[in-house]
Amino acid sequence: MIKWGIIGCGRIAHRFTQGLQEVADTQLIASWSRTPSTVNAFVEQYGGIACASVDELLTSDVDAVYIATLPDSHAAYSIAALKAGKHVLCEKPVTVNLAELEQVLTVAKDCNLLFMEGMKPAFYPLYLRLKEHLTLDPIGPAGYIRAGSSVADISADHPNFSLELAGGGLMQIGIYEAFLAIDWLGELQDVQAMGRFGSTGIDMFTIFQTQHIGGYSQLYAGFDLHGKGDALIAGPLGHITIHKNWWNPTRATIDYLDGRVIELNEPFTAGGLNYEIAHFCDLIKAGKTESPIISHQMSKQMINLIDKARAQIGLKFPSEK
Repeated sequence: MIKWGIIGCGRIAHRFTQGLQEVADTQLIASWSRTPSTVNAFVEQYGGIACASVDELLTSDVDAVYIATLPDSHAAYSIAALKAGKHVLCEKPVTVNLAELEQVLTVAKDCNLLFMEGMKPAFYPLYLRLKEHLTLDPIGPAGYIRAGSSVADISADHPNFSLELAGGGLMQIGIYEAFLAIDWLGELQDVQAMGRFGSTGIDMFTIFQTQHIGGYSQLYAGFDLHGKGDALIAGPLGHITIHKNWWNPTRATIDYLDGRVIELNEPFTAGGLNYEIAHFCDLIKAGKTESPIISHQMSKQMINLIDKARAQIGLKFPSEK
C-alpha cells in the first residue's frame, strides 16, 4: 500500500484523487491547502485528514506527496517533502526555471528518493498505442512538430493570470508543447519566440519555434484567442494528427505517403491522471529514483525551453528579480 499526501486542493488535485482511486494499493492519507475551507471540503469528499500546515502533512504517515499548487511554490514544497523522506510527484511545470529544478534534483539525489514531473500525455493509452504502432508501421524519423492551444474562456480571476504565481501561456500551456517537441525531435538547439502581454504582466499569447537535433517545431500558447489544441507530427513517410485536445489524447490519424490512412482510438478513464500515478507507484515499488519516461533530463530540457522562450519575450517572475 502506497500512502499519499496532497499539497494543494484545487482543480487538478480533484483530478489526481479521482485517478488515484483507480490505482490499486494506494490510499489518500492527508491533504493540505493554504485555504482551510478548501482542504476541509476536499477531505469531506475524498477522505483522509485535513492538515493544518505543510509540516503536519509531511510528518504524517505518507510515502509519497503530490504537489498540486501553482508553479511559484513547486520547488519549495518539493524540497521540503524530499527532506521529510517522501517521494514526490510534482505537477507541471515542475519549477519556475531550470536553476530551481537543479536545486530540487540535487536534494532528490541526496535523499535517494523518487522525484518526477507530472507530464500526463506520455502515459495516456492513445499516446502509448501510437508509439507502438509506429514501431511496426513507421512514418520515419519525425522532423517537424506543429502544436498549440489558446483557451479564451478562463475567468479573469484565474491563477493562470497571476504573475506572482508564475502563470501565463508559456508556463501553463507551452510546457505541454515543450514536451511534445522534445519527445519527438530530441535535444533542444535553439528557440525563437514572440509574445503579447496582458494587464497582469503575464504572456497572454506566445508563439515560439524551436530547433532540435531531429528537426523543427512551431508552437503557440495563450489565453485571449480560441485555438484548436491539436498536434501535427511529420516524417518522411507520413504525418500524424493527434486530435484535440492532444494533451488528453483519445484519437490520432496517420496519413501515409502511400495513401493509407490509419485511425487510432483509445479513450481514457478517470480523468487520465491514473496512468501517470500507476507508473509512479510502480517506480516506488521497484526502488527507482527516476522515471525512464519523464526523466530528470527530460524535465530539465522542458523547463530550459520555456526559460529560453521567456527570455526572448522578456518575461520574468517576481521571484527571479
